[in-house]
Amino acid sequence: NDSEDDLFGDYDMESFYGKDSLLAQMDDAEHKYLQDENMDVTAAKDIPGNLQPGIHQKKQNNIITSETEEEHGFQMNEKDHVDICPESSESVFDELPSSQLLYFEKMDELSSGSRMYAGTDRRVECTSSSSDKVRSPSFLCPDAEHENRTTDFSSDSKCDLLKTESLKDHLKSAMTGNAKAQTLQVSKTKQLKEAVLIEEIFVASKTIESSSVDIGPFYGLPSKVKDLLRQFRGIETLYEWQHDCLTLESLQQRKNLIYSLPTSGGKTLVAEIIILQELLCRQKDVLMILPYVAIVQEKIKALSSFGIELGFLVEEYAGSKGRFPPIKRRIKKSLYIATIEKGHALVNSLIETERIGDLGLVVVDELHMLGEGSRGATLEITLAKILYTSKNTQIIGMSATLNNVGDLQKFLQAEYYTNNFRPVELKEYVKIRDTIYAVDSKTENGFTFSHFLNFKYSSNLEKADPDHIIALVTEVIPKYSCLIFCPTKKNCENVASMVCKYLNKEFRVFREKEKQDLIKNLKSIGNGSICPVLKQTIPFGVAYHHSGLTNDERKSIEEAYSAGVLCLIACTVTLAAGVNLPARRVILRAPYVASDFLKKNQYKQMIGRAGRAGIDSAGESILIVQEKDKRLVQDLVHSPLENCYSNLLLELTKGMQSLLLSLVGLKIAVTYEEVNNFMRNTLLGVQQQLLSKDKSLSEIIKDGLESLIEKGLLKGRISEKDHNSKCTITVTPLGKATIKGSIDLAYCNLLYRELKKGLEGLVLESNLHVLYLATPYDLTSNCSPDWMIYLRQFSQLSAAEQKVADIVGVPESFITKKASGQAIRKKVDSAVVNRLYLSFVLYTLLKEMNVWSVSEKFNMSRGYVQNLLSSAASFASCVLHFCEELEEFWVYKALLAELAKQLTYCVKTELIPLMEVAGVLEARAKQLYNAGYRTLAHLANADPETLVKMIEHLPRRQAKQIISSAKMLLSEKAEALQEEVEELLKVPTDIP
Repeated sequence: NDSEDDLFGDYDMESFYGKDSLLAQMDDAEHKYLQDENMDVTAAKDIPGNLQPGIHQKKQNNIITSETEEEHGFQMNEKDHVDICPESSESVFDELPSSQLLYFEKMDELSSGSRMYAGTDRRVECTSSSSDKVRSPSFLCPDAEHENRTTDFSSDSKCDLLKTESLKDHLKSAMTGNAKAQTLQVSKTKQLKEAVLIEEIFVASKTIESSSVDIGPFYGLPSKVKDLLRQFRGIETLYEWQHDCLTLESLQQRKNLIYSLPTSGGKTLVAEIIILQELLCRQKDVLMILPYVAIVQEKIKALSSFGIELGFLVEEYAGSKGRFPPIKRRIKKSLYIATIEKGHALVNSLIETERIGDLGLVVVDELHMLGEGSRGATLEITLAKILYTSKNTQIIGMSATLNNVGDLQKFLQAEYYTNNFRPVELKEYVKIRDTIYAVDSKTENGFTFSHFLNFKYSSNLEKADPDHIIALVTEVIPKYSCLIFCPTKKNCENVASMVCKYLNKEFRVFREKEKQDLIKNLKSIGNGSICPVLKQTIPFGVAYHHSGLTNDERKSIEEAYSAGVLCLIACTVTLAAGVNLPARRVILRAPYVASDFLKKNQYKQMIGRAGRAGIDSAGESILIVQEKDKRLVQDLVHSPLENCYSNLLLELTKGMQSLLLSLVGLKIAVTYEEVNNFMRNTLLGVQQQLLSKDKSLSEIIKDGLESLIEKGLLKGRISEKDHNSKCTITVTPLGKATIKGSIDLAYCNLLYRELKKGLEGLVLESNLHVLYLATPYDLTSNCSPDWMIYLRQFSQLSAAEQKVADIVGVPESFITKKASGQAIRKKVDSAVVNRLYLSFVLYTLLKEMNVWSVSEKFNMSRGYVQNLLSSAASFASCVLHFCEELEEFWVYKALLAELAKQLTYCVKTELIPLMEVAGVLEARAKQLYNAGYRTLAHLANADPETLVKMIEHLPRRQAKQIISSAKMLLSEKAEALQEEVEELLKVPTDIP
């Protein structure tokens, strides 16, 4: 209840209001400003147009230095950009309390209001005062909603009154307010950082909009991005080629781009910077397509921290994860990180909902996969649809192994950039008998002598290791790292065991404690079990890596290798195409993958792992060659990369027919003529000269459409006479369901029949029957049941569950006779028999939730069982979307939704919220849960240091990534709920 007199008493205000004081200068400036304003208002009455106040005409390098401008709340003209420097904190107004700053803001708002009344432009306020709330980064770009604060006045009298009040009275009043006011919780440093980010993104967006080569603070991005790259990745500067690529004129003009560099050249960073430009400055969504689920999850972890700091969402589209169509965000923009298949489904959903224009950029890693089977066909279909339906969506493709770039350029309408840069020099060698030759294209036979192996072998060792792998390995380990690529999974295990058998005991001493911790971790993952080979090899710093291991096991081995605990991994070719694990030396055990001779693309991928940037001065690759393969190897190392050809015809049901169905179903092309026009712009259309002379592209299209009509997926008629007419083709309900579920056309009719048959007698005593319907068709051909195990598992089923086998067409008598080796007279569909066997595996897995015990029961590798589980989760999600389009299958919707969730995680219910976080697998989820981190919110608000202390074998960097991923997921879920609330509260525009 203190009054102003109580607060200040007879304090002599003149003591700080002398002629030369700061307040005196401010008072003079105020009177001068008010005079200028009166002149402006008077002039505005007489002069039409938008004259700018004289006080804002000066601009010096986008930094406001005028005292008068500082005194009036850092206001600026529409054309002025404010760059807030650290020196700003030394300015007069940084020392003023918040209520005084509010006074100056209000004064300027009032004067702005009077100028608006006189017909002048509003000025955009780019910085926050001390009293402003710190804004979310999602509001940082010009395309986001920026509200300018203005005040309406009914008369000029109020304005004049405020203007004529003395500064002294206002200061006294403001000081009273300060005495009563609570201190704001938001720090000035944080506000200044936010203001800098606002301004830099504003400048960056203007730079990009102007299509100028002037790149702004950091390639058109705020300098905070540069700080984050240093903080999260340790990147101080970019390579010269990265700078050249980012400043290409074609990129500034938003042309499509293909760029190619050797493995480890830094391609991904360029793509990430372009992605950030699109999200932050152009305010558009981005789709990033990656080849494998594991790489998608790695990228989610890596970019979530950037999303948290810069205000965009990172959404996972892999396996059974992803919403179709994605939620339409009003404020934050989304980065969709997807596998090839999920990326295609996402693009379909955006086209169907007419939102493809929201997609500003599509980035494709490993672009050479266009030429690889059904996945290549799906990728081609996806890109062709984007090119045809959205002229404003930019496409960026990158790869280390491209050859016929001209065809790809023509298909993608893209520019091309290439460079031979490698951060570490690569030395290629081949080994024939005991001699090492350097690969040299200048010589006649392609090899030049390098040196003999300096290693003495005993006769026993020579027998055990005729290829001298131990000699090649011990030259580098344990000081440096080494990878051995083997043709088969079994060979990986054998090589790891053999090497350890002949290594000195000194190798066991190196980082012994960490190796023991790794063994304990692997035992924990296996619920007490560990692979006997790994138990033998890990103490020597050696392990194997292939698809037979579980995801948790592979992850632990990768982390231990990256940390230097393991120095040697024997692996299959899949490691070369997966996560980035470089080595000082890479050894290729043989020029084969399984029984197939090595392709140049595969060879390049493998040797590309040699040499670690910032660690090694050079990398070495050694290909072990038998005399019989010498000529083939000479051709291999000197031949060009394989060409990339369209797979639309080779993969008919997943390629051409799938494309034709979706073109009609999504109304991209609904006449024969439109379909023809579309097909001319595909990679197949570009490579028409490769088609056989028997049929033209037009005839292939006609045959494909007629086949779809015969299958009941399309309606319409195409005959020889009228196939050039504009007769419209439409999609049937079954065709639409097939598109929505991304079902292979080879199985869509079969799936429909089985679902229909299931309605007649669906067994719901357990989930076995629904599991059978969700078991993927394409895995049955590689399944070879063990008939004794089949019979044992069948006999353990209840009577109702055994009835499922009868319903689907596998009688008990058939299984019994097969197990006893008797002849079978009655024919039974082998695909159905194999599918039911795989259903038994999944059924047992969902009951026991232990991959180890299930793999032992069915005599399968752990990796195979886990791959079956993830494939079934994905297919269950597809069947769910299929059923949603067909009203007759309404009963399956709830059943399949729950089943897809169970298959995705296959853990106890309490662990599911933790396993939703990218990179958190079952073993880690158990650790987190037992340590008290039981919800997504617990994890999102965790302290990294505490997490590292409480969770065994968790590196600090990984702890930070997990927390960032959890924050991102929590933010995404909160945003989705907010969008739902706003949609519910939205007032309809068509109220009667």
